[in-house]
Amino acid sequence: MNTGISLYFSTGAAKNEEIIRKASACGVKYAFTSLHIPEENGVEYKKDIRRMLKCCFEGGLQLIVDVGPETLEKLGVSRIEELENTGITHVRLDYGFSPQETVRIAEKFHVVFNASTITEEDIRAWKAAGADFIRFTACHNFYPKQFTALSLESVREINRRLRCLGFDTMGFVPGNKELRGPLQEGLPTVEEHRGRRDEVLLNMLELFYEGMCGTVLIGDVDVWEKDWEDIAALSQNYVRLRAKIRPEYSFVRNIIHHDRPDSSDLVFRSQESRQYRQHILPEGICERPAGSISLSNEKYRRYMGELEAARVDLPADERLNIIGQVAPEHLRYLSCIRQGLGIKFI
Repeated sequence: MNTGISLYFSTGAAKNEEIIRKASACGVKYAFTSLHIPEENGVEYKKDIRRMLKCCFEGGLQLIVDVGPETLEKLGVSRIEELENTGITHVRLDYGFSPQETVRIAEKFHVVFNASTITEEDIRAWKAAGADFIRFTACHNFYPKQFTALSLESVREINRRLRCLGFDTMGFVPGNKELRGPLQEGLPTVEEHRGRRDEVLLNMLELFYEGMCGTVLIGDVDVWEKDWEDIAALSQNYVRLRAKIRPEYSFVRNIIHHDRPDSSDLVFRSQESRQYRQHILPEGICERPAGSISLSNEKYRRYMGELEAARVDLPADERLNIIGQVAPEHLRYLSCIRQGLGIKFI
C-alpha cells in the first residue's frame, strides 16, 4: 500500500522536519501540502517551501502541492512549469486551468484533482486535449467540519469509475496525536473515520480496500507511535497481527505471509507457507472459530504445510492442525487483509 502524510506551514519547520523523518523511516512515499490555506498567515512561502522540499527529497518523499494560479506569486514564479526543478512531483489543480494548460502541465508533473468534483465534461475535455490519464491522480478532499465528509460507498463508486480510466486515487484518514486547527476535529475523507481516530490502521485498510484508494494519507499533523509502526508495516505491504502461536509452530513467526491474489472471503491463505516442507502429522479435530491459525497436515496431501487464518467461524477439519489464535482486538483486521497484502504475527 502507498502511504502518505500531510505537512502544514503553520505547524512550524521543526515539527514538519520531525514528521518527515518519521515518515521516511517508515517507508512513506508521499507528502501533501497546501499553498492556499487561509489561516496560514505570515508564512514565507519561497523560503519555507524550499526548506520543506529539501527535507522531502532527502527523505525520499514525493511532494504533492495544492496550488492555484494566485499561489505562483507566493513562490516567485509566473508559470507552474518553472517549479519543475524544485523537487515538486505532483501539483493539485483545483480551478483556473484550461484543459490544454492541464495537459501541458501533466507533461512535467503528475496532476492531481479533487476526485469528488471531476465531471464527465472534464474527462471529455481532457481527452480532447490529448490527456494521458496515467499522469492524472484523483485525490479526495479531507473535511475539517463535522458531518461534511463522504460515505465510504460514495468514495468507492467515484474511485471505481476513475480507476477504470487510468487515474491513480488517493484519500485521507484522520490523525490522533496532534490534530490540525482551527477546528481540531480530524481531517478524514470518510465521515465515519472521524469518530474512530484511534483506529488509524483499520481506517487506512478500509479506505484502501473498500474505498479503492491506491494511496492513503494521514490528514492531520501526527499520530501515536503505535500507528507509525503500523504505517511502516503497511508501507512494506503487510499488517502486524497480535497472535498466540503454539511454541512448536513458532517458525511461522519468521516470515511475512501474503494472502493469495485470489482472496477467499472465509480464510486468509498464505502464499509462502508451503515452502516450509515440514512433515506435519495430524493432531485430531479442533474447533475453528474466527481468528484460528491452522496448518494443513499430511491428510491434505499436496497442501500439507499451508497456513490459513479463519476470517469467520468455520467447521472443524481433521486435515488441519490449529496452531494459534489471532488476538481478539486484532480480529477486525482479518477481513481487510486481502489480495496480496501480508500478515506478520507478533
